[in-house]
Amino acid sequence: MKYIIGIDQSTQGTKALLFDENGDILGREDLPHEQIINEKGWVEHNPEEFYGNTIEVVKKVVEKCGISKSDLAGVGISNQRETALAWDMDGKPVYNAIVWQCARGEAICRRIADSAEMVKEHTGLQLSPYFSAAKIAWILENVDGAKKLADEGKLCYGTVDSFLVYRLTKGASYKTDYSNASRTQMFNISTLKWDEEVCRAFGIPVKNLAEVTDSNGYYGETDFEGYLENPIPIHGVLGDSHGALFGQGCIEKGMIKATYGTGSSVMMNVGDKPVFSKHGVVSSLAWGMDGKVEYVLEGNINYTGAVITWIQKDLHLIESAKETEELARKANPEDRTYIVPAFTGLGAPYWDSDATAVISGVTRTTRREEMVRAALDCIAYQITDIVDVMREDAGIEVQELRVDGGPTKNRYLMEFQSNILNIPVQVPAAEELSGIGAAYAAGIGLGMYDKDELFMRMKREKYIPDMNEAVREKKKNGWSEAVKLVLTK
Repeated sequence: MKYIIGIDQSTQGTKALLFDENGDILGREDLPHEQIINEKGWVEHNPEEFYGNTIEVVKKVVEKCGISKSDLAGVGISNQRETALAWDMDGKPVYNAIVWQCARGEAICRRIADSAEMVKEHTGLQLSPYFSAAKIAWILENVDGAKKLADEGKLCYGTVDSFLVYRLTKGASYKTDYSNASRTQMFNISTLKWDEEVCRAFGIPVKNLAEVTDSNGYYGETDFEGYLENPIPIHGVLGDSHGALFGQGCIEKGMIKATYGTGSSVMMNVGDKPVFSKHGVVSSLAWGMDGKVEYVLEGNINYTGAVITWIQKDLHLIESAKETEELARKANPEDRTYIVPAFTGLGAPYWDSDATAVISGVTRTTRREEMVRAALDCIAYQITDIVDVMREDAGIEVQELRVDGGPTKNRYLMEFQSNILNIPVQVPAAEELSGIGAAYAAGIGLGMYDKDELFMRMKREKYIPDMNEAVREKKKNGWSEAVKLVLTK
């Protein structure tokens, strides 16, 4: 029996998943890492911590499952995407990883605002500090010695996957995949190359960027810092949301998924030609596999699952996220409380970095139950905003939404999501779709898995909409009015 390791290095922690020859998960181990947040609201991770955790979770899952290390066939990696970092030729980071949530690059984006249209035309992305380019530019401008190393060609920079690959292969492989490259805001999604003009606008030397290769391609070999006697190939790399899209089996044009995590990504497969949005979502690459690329429309939301963390840890309305379903069902159906969680601005489809959060519609009879329901509802409303504009941009009528992530266990939320979208919502029995997608890509790349068989075997729970149309429109209109309260442009 041969096995695949799936590593998912996400915002909150690092997971290792062990898969058998049928693509079934045999075991999982994960470790959290520190969320470093300063008084300015800047968000960072220690790369040494999450790299060390990567090695540790792999050891733990292999030992937990009791398999022979010699039976490991390969590794797939999924990663938090727009998070960016820089490291020297020895693999030592010159600064902490700057997390995708961090907006410290806003001033850089404003400084090059005249290039915004060019950047969007070339990369498919709205000029924003959300993406990696402004973060890397910030490192080059603010970290002592970084610019000098970059000019000398002695600095590597990019997304978390390229750092992990570099370290796992002891510097032998400096690569990234098409999905991650397309989210840096430095990659031309039409020419499929790093974009010289865009990089020049940000002040980032192109020569130091990683080689871009297929998402199920070969990324070198690793022994996990001596844990394995014989190294095994890293044969799949995908950004976490792309991994989830692939893991969900959204491999045909028009299929769409939403990943509910700290934030959320809504992604629609639009086929082998890019669709450029006119309504605030972005164009990216889904992946490159076997020499061919496919494209997506994507909208990203900063705060979805994190809203539940906020009402738990900061407002102390709940002790556990598990309480939210029951409380939401007890809320007054007539209450019109809305939460617009623009804690660090609003992402797609609004792209307003200056927006701040608001709670509206509160009355004297609004209680804890109504506030908790509003926190859940705002997740579904934000997802719906994005699906609606994708329908229009792509000219595709969405048949269903496939979903994944921790909040999908909340049956109230899934019912409300189906109702407010007015389409079925499907939740797979398997969790951790990002890691699944990367492991599947690796297994396919290694010839272990048959793609069609993998996705046909996946079990799902289906939610069917049953909300009155007038009620749906009333609720959506109320949300739209609440959003208008926070927009600054």
